[in-house]
Amino acid sequence: MKVALLGAGHIGQTIAQLLHTSGDFALTVFDRDQAALDRLAQKGIRTVCIDTSSAAELTSALDGHLAVVNALPYHLATSAAQAALRARCHYFDLTEDVAATKEIKRLAQDAETAFMPQCGLAPGFIGIVAHHLASGFEALHDVKMRVGALPAFPTNALKYNLTWSVDGLINEYCHPCEAIHDGQVISALPLEGLEHFSLDGVEYEAFNTSGGLGTLCETWDGKLRNLDYKTVRYPGHRALMQFLLDELQLKSDQGTLKTVLRRSMPATMQDVVLVFVTVSGTKNGVLVQEVFARKIFAERDGQYPLSAIQITTAAGICAALDLFREKKLPQRGFIRQEQVALTDFLANRFGRAYQQYRQVESIG
Repeated sequence: MKVALLGAGHIGQTIAQLLHTSGDFALTVFDRDQAALDRLAQKGIRTVCIDTSSAAELTSALDGHLAVVNALPYHLATSAAQAALRARCHYFDLTEDVAATKEIKRLAQDAETAFMPQCGLAPGFIGIVAHHLASGFEALHDVKMRVGALPAFPTNALKYNLTWSVDGLINEYCHPCEAIHDGQVISALPLEGLEHFSLDGVEYEAFNTSGGLGTLCETWDGKLRNLDYKTVRYPGHRALMQFLLDELQLKSDQGTLKTVLRRSMPATMQDVVLVFVTVSGTKNGVLVQEVFARKIFAERDGQYPLSAIQITTAAGICAALDLFREKKLPQRGFIRQEQVALTDFLANRFGRAYQQYRQVESIG
């Protein structure tokens, strides 16, 4: 299967390595960063340097490929999908941006190829899990989805280190959040809805952020009472981010905020990804609740150490592409994450990365 990968950044490097070593994908990686491409070329991966912000160069790059995997920053998702449509390539991406996803859905309406955005962790795997749990209920009441990519050893006041894109982080903190409340689809404010909980003996907070629900609001509209997604952090993080974004008004000067975070907040490869989903409803006429709770850890051994966010995000999109190749997903039009069977995902050679976890037995 001839595949074009757009983006050789933090996540793109891992995607490239997984697809290349699988032996089933003829891969070419495209990026504007020659140094990042050189690191992949040293591993025997074919690379081409292009201007990824140019629609013409993107379309030309995709010519002759069967599928494109987009690991570029979220603001380039729409242009990459448009290039895929022009080149008649199947399209997969990681975007959490709600506006981009809606535009990609529109592009897919009459397309002869498949368009599957949001193939990462959240949106992505979290939606697959939630839909799987929900499918066992006669009647759904409440679905709560919580995800956090956290430093294993927080040391600063924010109790956070950069584990992925700063652009993506600020985007989800600043845009309205879809949810279902009392049976109605609503738009909630980011950073609101603060809650505290303990998991596996550790205290956490969670609050609204944008994009994590994927297309579930549309899929479950009119079918349940409450649905929401919140990002998990260590206690105190949300208050400081609200101070920066609202009181210092950096929400309207995101360039400055991103510069400050990149300069002052170290990146870390020692992280942990927390996935926590609760679903309540009726089974056999009885009100019950089911919980899915896992922690996925970084891989520090081996020649190429991987952070937990690299593992989970790259595994998500590689598994989606692989399941598509195996014809376990629709072959044209818009594909939702909830159309992926959790059993198929976890049995997949890439999806099995989610099995290197510690399942949490006790919920506090």
